[in-house]
Amino acid sequence: MVEAWYMDESQEDQRAPHRLRPNRAVSLEQLRRLGVAYRKLDADNYETDPCLKEIRRAENYSWMDIVTIHKDKLPNYEEKIKTFYEEHLHLDDEIRYVLDGSGYFDVRDKDDKWIRISMEKGDMITLPAGIYHRFTLDENNYVKAMRLFVGEPVWTAYNRPADDFPARKQYMKFLTEEAQ
Repeated sequence: MVEAWYMDESQEDQRAPHRLRPNRAVSLEQLRRLGVAYRKLDADNYETDPCLKEIRRAENYSWMDIVTIHKDKLPNYEEKIKTFYEEHLHLDDEIRYVLDGSGYFDVRDKDDKWIRISMEKGDMITLPAGIYHRFTLDENNYVKAMRLFVGEPVWTAYNRPADDFPARKQYMKFLTEEAQ
């Protein structure tokens, strides 16, 4: 099961857990209220998994690829790691399915505090369009993930501040409605 928590303010190694002391856990329900969806799947059988096939059909995830983030596998590794960790949003949902390894997605809560979501093999996450987030490897320095898209892939990240985009405004409206 996925684990999430509020982060400390430390500027040390981004790959460290950065838990508050004492730890402040975040539940799946709290993530759901932020628009973050989570599923656990069988990563050992992703090529033939009927659950993944049904999710792709139901959510219209028509395009996918697999990326390996490791210094020996990803061109411009150091530059990409820095880019992934810059706070940004997308105009479309971001869907990632961890096939092997592990890493962290960080998302902002409604009060602009960072929540760290630990992702490992079998975890699928959907971050809604307009949510500020970032990604980093954990101390294992390796993840292999499936990237899924509705239609053609769009790789554009808009670094914060990006509050004037319709996707951000729609996300903020969602948060307001969710709080009522």
